[in-house]
Amino acid sequence: MSATVEANIRPDYDDELQRIADYVLDHRLDIEEAFDTARYCLMDTLGCGLLALRFPECTKHLGPLVEGTQVPHGARVPGTAFRLDPVKAAWDIGALVRWLDYNDTWLAAEWGHPSDNLGAILAVADHLSQVRLARGEAPLTMRDVLEAMIQAHEIQGVLALENAFNRVGLDHVVLVKVASTAVAARLMGADREQLLSALSHAFADGQSLRTYRHAPNAGSRKSWAAGDATSRGVRLADIAMRGEMGIPGVLSAPQWGFYDVSFSHANRDLAIKPESERRFRFQREFGSYVMENILFKVAFPAEFHAQTACEAAVALHPQVKDRLDEIERIVITTHESAIRIISKEGALANPADRDHCLQYMIAVPLVFGELAAEHYEDDFHAAHPVIDALRGKMEVIEEPSYSRDYLDPDKRAIANAVQVVFTDGSATERVEVEYPLGHRRRRDEGIPLLEAKFRHHLATRFPSARCARILELCRDRPRLEAMPVNRFLDMLT
Repeated sequence: MSATVEANIRPDYDDELQRIADYVLDHRLDIEEAFDTARYCLMDTLGCGLLALRFPECTKHLGPLVEGTQVPHGARVPGTAFRLDPVKAAWDIGALVRWLDYNDTWLAAEWGHPSDNLGAILAVADHLSQVRLARGEAPLTMRDVLEAMIQAHEIQGVLALENAFNRVGLDHVVLVKVASTAVAARLMGADREQLLSALSHAFADGQSLRTYRHAPNAGSRKSWAAGDATSRGVRLADIAMRGEMGIPGVLSAPQWGFYDVSFSHANRDLAIKPESERRFRFQREFGSYVMENILFKVAFPAEFHAQTACEAAVALHPQVKDRLDEIERIVITTHESAIRIISKEGALANPADRDHCLQYMIAVPLVFGELAAEHYEDDFHAAHPVIDALRGKMEVIEEPSYSRDYLDPDKRAIANAVQVVFTDGSATERVEVEYPLGHRRRRDEGIPLLEAKFRHHLATRFPSARCARILELCRDRPRLEAMPVNRFLDMLT
């Protein structure tokens, strides 16, 4: 071939895209544990969104882009009176459920919060159900929603197992966009070609940088980034459903594809590897593994790598609350990912900065015996200088076994230990917590608390009688699954 021309041979769709499309269109989901966990995930995610409605910095983003816009068969945003087009509704729902850093989590080579995808799922399902009813057709049911949640969790989570987008500076919401695109297209009735087209456009987008999650730029964009990603998934699915051509080699095209542009050139170690080693790695086939093993934030609205550290700090509170002035140092033993993501010193500029600071999330429960969303607000922080004083006495140490167990697929531990040393040479016990309350290994202990969390969050928005009806419905899986999506949303608006 001449150096002045390029071979224009259109490839087949990248195998990675085909694997996702085949899973979404053809895989039968019938694992009872997956559907039961999805039900709890639905409850928890909705509750987190309802709680976020108490925070003006969140609610200022909600509603139509043009005030007064009326949308026929508009998708509802739970807890509000908005009826929006599905793209903006997905944005609003996604922002609500992520705002307080309190919804579920998946930790592997990449991190993320798969329930972020509920923004796309609920918005599309509600709109389509209303359209179908207007045509005299059967609406979608909540079984369809739970199935879409399982699929979205699986796509995002399996891609995260061995593919560290964070290592090349990309934010994990790229996986929210990909998963939301896939399930939104399926709900819309996409065939295989349309679904592949939609997925290819998700990777062709410019991807979000992680800089808004880290010092010195941590800020509130991290609270709406997933809403932005899930809404983009709906938009791309809609574009593909209109017949837009796909980009078959979007991942693998030399020089211009996702792998060369976004996944390896930013990392020298990846860039010098052969092409076969720069592609996504799949640890397992798609099924329902991620939903079955998802991590719930049961006790604390805190970045998940700090959850066990918060538990340890609460346990130590009785031993230190009356000796705060006598503390010489606080020793935090943790894992590599926590150090890389949330260990920081210096001034904390805003609530989003504080809920991604390991030291802050330990100091508050040491002093107060609890950690709530309000504890990140500016007024609270300013009123309690003791928090920053304790942060200045903390030393962070990596425990190699914690880092290994974090990546072990049979363990998926998120271990932390905390010990307080006093000026007289005495010390508290060293409190170690390997698995947080929301871990699969602690389901029996965690689920009742998760239901209590949901009940509390419902009560922040609805009268007690309606809270009781919603909770009763959500506890009855057969009845919940049979309910039309539009009727379910009627209860939440």
